[in-house]
Amino acid sequence: MVVLYLIISVLIIIYLTARLKVHPFIALLLVALLYGFFSGMSSVDIIKSVNEGFGKTLGGIGLIIILGVIIGAFLENSGGAYAIAEKVLKVIGKDKVPAAMGLIGWFVSIPVFADSGFLLLSPLNKSLSKKAKISMAGSAIALALGLIASHTMVPPTPGPIAASGILGADLGLVLSIGIPVSIIALAAGIIFATKYVAKTYIDPDPQISEEELKARLAEAPGAFKSSIPVLVPILLIVLRSSVTTIEGLNGEFVNFISFIGEPFIALLIGVFLALLLPKKLNKEMLSTTGWIGKSLTGAASIILITGAGGIFGKVLQNSGIADVLGESLAGLNLSIWLPFLLAAAIKTAQGSSTVSLITTASIMAPLMESLGFVDNLEKAMVVIAIGAGSAVVSHANDSFFWVVTQMSGMDTRMGYRMQTLGSFIVGTTAAITLFIAHLILN
Repeated sequence: MVVLYLIISVLIIIYLTARLKVHPFIALLLVALLYGFFSGMSSVDIIKSVNEGFGKTLGGIGLIIILGVIIGAFLENSGGAYAIAEKVLKVIGKDKVPAAMGLIGWFVSIPVFADSGFLLLSPLNKSLSKKAKISMAGSAIALALGLIASHTMVPPTPGPIAASGILGADLGLVLSIGIPVSIIALAAGIIFATKYVAKTYIDPDPQISEEELKARLAEAPGAFKSSIPVLVPILLIVLRSSVTTIEGLNGEFVNFISFIGEPFIALLIGVFLALLLPKKLNKEMLSTTGWIGKSLTGAASIILITGAGGIFGKVLQNSGIADVLGESLAGLNLSIWLPFLLAAAIKTAQGSSTVSLITTASIMAPLMESLGFVDNLEKAMVVIAIGAGSAVVSHANDSFFWVVTQMSGMDTRMGYRMQTLGSFIVGTTAAITLFIAHLILN
């Protein structure tokens, strides 16, 4: 019966969030309580699971999400993202605008939410498409797919961080796998955008003039300086993962690397580096109404959802479902496809990639051992599989779908033909790539 209750619980979460538009925090909390009650848990165990699930999950993840959001706010508001975009275009060439926009989107969405990234880069995309005399459709979809690829698979984006924390995965390994897998998936997305989407003409008609764009770039920090707050934390986290897994290494150096490579310390260093991005740092930027205040207000919802996901996972764990469901699923031989398919179903049904990541990780957490996902590499691969699933598919119940279509002059039918199909290609390409890697490494 606990398996049946789990299926019903997932369907209720989807119905509440997608159909009734209930906030995911409320939906996850209520469903966790109902599941605990119907699965036969005592009231004491239910309350204990709620407290432990919320506290322990946010204790390990909350700070990382907050620090990542702050870095994104400074990169966005200082104009640093424009500088990075300009540099990438110079290297790749303006005759390859769709490929350039895809790569720009991939990089920018590591610290910046996909919706914000598209809004931020849309004026640049329109101007470049107009200048290159090409349809904006191809470059807009390439940008959107680049944002999706890193948003779902590359920390310190909150979703992958939350999933990593819930499953106890090493962030360095998640990065090491997520970066190449997401880039391969993006390559497939760019081919789709250039060979199929670009055949449909949409007039760029940029709302920002080249003069205005140049003025913004004049105030922005350089591309190298802008990339430092993102690259340094990533390198430190990967370095820590590498050093701590090499046998025989010890001493003060290893301890130092382990400290600065601890995810929240690495991101804290990134925050201090981000403070160097504005031409002049003033106290208003750090206030409750400034860059930091506004970014933290936006992060509150994702933190609450993450905590509620932790509650749901803890209730599932304490209900004893792991052994029951693990034995059932192990016989199906789904391997790494199980987390992908579960995440894809939740994403497609309710729209939010982050909710899909957190909910799927919460469901998978108590099943990891019984399914054979026990070592660090397996755990990291499960996180990326969930991320790939959370990209499938972006359609009318996804706010990002409407951001892309409305900012790019697409009607709903075009959106399904371009954005929805594109997100399916990115997610499934990532899953296939990961599956091949899983076969080779195991």
